[in-house]
Amino acid sequence: MTGISDPEAAVPGAVRDMLLGRIRDVADYPVPGVMFKDITPLLADPEAFTVLTDSLAAICSRRGATKVVGLEARGFILAAPVAVRAGLGFIPVRKAGKLPGATLAQSYELEYGTAEMEVHAEDLTSEDRVVIVDDVLATGGTAEAALQLVRRAGAQVAGIAVLMELGFLGGRDKLKPTLRDAPLDALVTV
Repeated sequence: MTGISDPEAAVPGAVRDMLLGRIRDVADYPVPGVMFKDITPLLADPEAFTVLTDSLAAICSRRGATKVVGLEARGFILAAPVAVRAGLGFIPVRKAGKLPGATLAQSYELEYGTAEMEVHAEDLTSEDRVVIVDDVLATGGTAEAALQLVRRAGAQVAGIAVLMELGFLGGRDKLKPTLRDAPLDALVTV
């Protein structure tokens, strides 16, 4: 198994078209020159949200996941129902300072600066196979930090699954060394 596969190989065209049809472009957000991909219309449509949840849950099942990690903030919106649908536990990865008690932290670079994320290490064990779920793969910085954090917590990475990959930003290529053998699944690529 390779960590880099055809990003949309397992997603039927009708599903891809439905999801893309519910994603709205917002020009010049959050800064001039950026075309933001807004997923709130998709989330507001119960049929599309169900298809999205089912598609991501199927990836978790195929990958043999035991837990689903969701990345703050939109990754929470997707990962929690995916975990429920797949019958798996949900582990939040939060911005620094948001989780009580002992945590593991990982810093990473954003498009516009740096940040840090944390997880409760005791929520993951060496027996866990984790699928990391997020809304968008852009430059790969957040995904790379999440991969490192899950591994530092002692769990195995079963894969990364995202709703949308912004292919023109090269995040998939950036992740190649960090993914190792873990697959990266994107339901749609723009």
